[in-house]
Amino acid sequence: MTIDGLPVTGPLIEARAITRSYGRTPALREAGVSVAAGEIMAIMGPSGSGKSTLLHCLAGIFTPDAGEVWFDGRRLDTLSDARRSELRRTAFGFVFQFGQLVPELTVADNVALPLLLGRVRRRQAYRRAVSWLERLELAELRERRTGELSGGQAQRVAIARALVTGPQVVFADEPTGALDSLTGERVMELLVGLARQEGTTVIVVTHDARVAACADREVIVRDGRVTDPYASGVAR
Repeated sequence: MTIDGLPVTGPLIEARAITRSYGRTPALREAGVSVAAGEIMAIMGPSGSGKSTLLHCLAGIFTPDAGEVWFDGRRLDTLSDARRSELRRTAFGFVFQFGQLVPELTVADNVALPLLLGRVRRRQAYRRAVSWLERLELAELRERRTGELSGGQAQRVAIARALVTGPQVVFADEPTGALDSLTGERVMELLVGLARQEGTTVIVVTHDARVAACADREVIVRDGRVTDPYASGVAR
């Protein structure tokens, strides 16, 4: 497998035969998927198929009932809650459908927040935050409250917040779902372009074929099962 003409070796993040249920309702059924470093992968499927559950398991937000999740050569699902939380602050970035920005904070505050939580010094944190806002053409909005932003502006702030820590993986759950088609395309172009510049892996859940077209490849989730030619689906 290659990305941009370059060979890709073993997966950076991988689910191996994972199962996850909510009560008696199965969400994932021995699902397997692998994602290479620097790859941009889209997870598609109908509503209720289990695609967001898969994303949350890969990100260590949920732990599977059975199976394994591996990240960068380490077993992710058996780590403590504290260690998985630390990874989500340092190695992972997140972009959600509605941004999930903190409305009481300014744009600059929201972008600097992951760095401050990671104990980066305040001056350095805000310097890096403003640098990312400049890259996303948002520097003039740095003192605005997020409730004053348009949907597209808010998602661009969310992208800055996701990338400011220099994560290895960005998880995006329906990042354009609340946007009109033109704004959504612009947001995806920015996310994908910046991720490629930084060498960041992106895993995006979407039901929109235009969003999936931005990815290097796509996998399909139906009834909790994943169709992916690169997944092992078995534990080593």
